[in-house]
Amino acid sequence: MIPKTSFAMVQTARRTLEGRDFPIPDVSDDDAILRVEACGICGSDCEQFEGELPSPWPVIPGHEPLGRIAAIGDGAARRWGVDVGDRVAVETLLACQRCPVCRSGEYQRCPQLRVYSLISAEDAPALWGAYSQYMYLAPSSILHRMDPAIPPELAVLFNPLAAGHRWAVDIPQTRPGDCVLVMGPGQRGLASVIACKEANAGQVIVSGLEADAKKLEVARSFGADLTVDVQNEDLADRVLEATDGRGPDVVVDVSPYATQPILDAIELVARGGTIVLAGIKGSNTVSGLASDTIVGKEITIKGATGATSAAYRAAIATIEAGRVPLAQMHTHEFPIEQAELAIRTLAREIPGEESIHSCLIPEH
Repeated sequence: MIPKTSFAMVQTARRTLEGRDFPIPDVSDDDAILRVEACGICGSDCEQFEGELPSPWPVIPGHEPLGRIAAIGDGAARRWGVDVGDRVAVETLLACQRCPVCRSGEYQRCPQLRVYSLISAEDAPALWGAYSQYMYLAPSSILHRMDPAIPPELAVLFNPLAAGHRWAVDIPQTRPGDCVLVMGPGQRGLASVIACKEANAGQVIVSGLEADAKKLEVARSFGADLTVDVQNEDLADRVLEATDGRGPDVVVDVSPYATQPILDAIELVARGGTIVLAGIKGSNTVSGLASDTIVGKEITIKGATGATSAAYRAAIATIEAGRVPLAQMHTHEFPIEQAELAIRTLAREIPGEESIHSCLIPEH
């Protein structure tokens, strides 16, 4: 039985979240209501909380929803192949699915693209984010069925793992035997390690800060061949030594705000190699960039944001296979009411607490 209202946390200003109750709408033929089991927290949540993302206020954040179908229209049930009670992972992006870009398969570039968690709570039916007990699923949503036996705090890792598959394998077209340097050992950096090992990369190197010691340890447990503490070791020396002076074929930058990794990537990547930039730098700009190095080495540089359905399917297959010790990556769970604490913990604002992956678990 679905209640009449859903409790949700609403962002009303920079670094301001407050609890509100919202009516749960009736479903039509083409949409559904999700009973949220878990919502992942990532760096984008921190950026939204800080006001760095172009987000409306008021807004219900939460772009990594995992849950059970609570109510669904007949047309939606046929289209998505799910019914009441089924567990689903929900993709973040809402594309129109009709324009030439969507029809070409590049729906993440849809000119009418909307994003769960970045749609105003003043736009009916308000429940556009997963910092909530229940969430609205629009007709253009893309859902993926998921094994209900997997603990929700691990199942919700589907989102960062999908990013890892797309950013570190699909976009740079990582091949068996390639050397990959991952700059930044957060959730998506660790997910990149997992994806690269599953793609049979020959060597995976991960760089991070002194404060990332635990994350670098987890990277090694996921198969990283070398980790580098850039504050106490010379990154260039370690990487070039490990690659016999050639440099990595692929460099993936998932570090937040810092711009030095971009310069390091250009210096270190092998001739003809590919750099994928996925770490958000906010208003920080890159100074000292020598574009002639890009030209002379014939470097390909690509931006990356979000994931594709193929990457989500690969991520879910990784989780369901159970081969990777993903529990080492998950560190914190919070009730919805503590969303601010969850974000501040991930952002290293809470002394003595080090989060790798956190999630919200709603109480129903």
